[in-house]
Amino acid sequence: TNQPEDDIKTVVKKFKKCEKNERTQKLRLKQAIEAGNMEGARIYAQNAIREKNQSLNFLRLASRVDAVSSRVETALRMNNLSDSMAGVVRGMDKALASMDVEKISRTMDKFEQQFEDLDVRAGYMEGAMSNTTSLSTPQEEVDGLIQMVADEHGLALGAELDDAGAVGTGV
Repeated sequence: TNQPEDDIKTVVKKFKKCEKNERTQKLRLKQAIEAGNMEGARIYAQNAIREKNQSLNFLRLASRVDAVSSRVETALRMNNLSDSMAGVVRGMDKALASMDVEKISRTMDKFEQQFEDLDVRAGYMEGAMSNTTSLSTPQEEVDGLIQMVADEHGLALGAELDDAGAVGTGV
């Protein structure tokens, strides 16, 4: 069966491929702006934004797989911890029976340390999980990317962006 590390590597490869596709779409966007093809520019901008969102989703997925893997690992550790805590309780019983204050103190310290470890692990596990965002390409984001690419390459857009309208509406 696949190990979580293999799954994470596969998802990271897909993330990198989407980043590369995004750069390609931005280059095509630049070329479309240079050629005055604003409808094409909008399509390339939407493609670039979609690739960026997809790459972020792959990155989130890799993070979630890692979090689930950590969660399973934590569950296994917690099982070991509960066994260890049972041993501490038996130690507490013995210490209380002998009323050795120093032994009771050491046992309680060990018990508290295990609870702190459990809290840290639980906090890490909760922090590792995140929600995904929706995939959409708002018009402002498309126009913003077109403007950014044009500015990066010293290209003038003028009123061409407004005249082009949304993708599929130009004649």
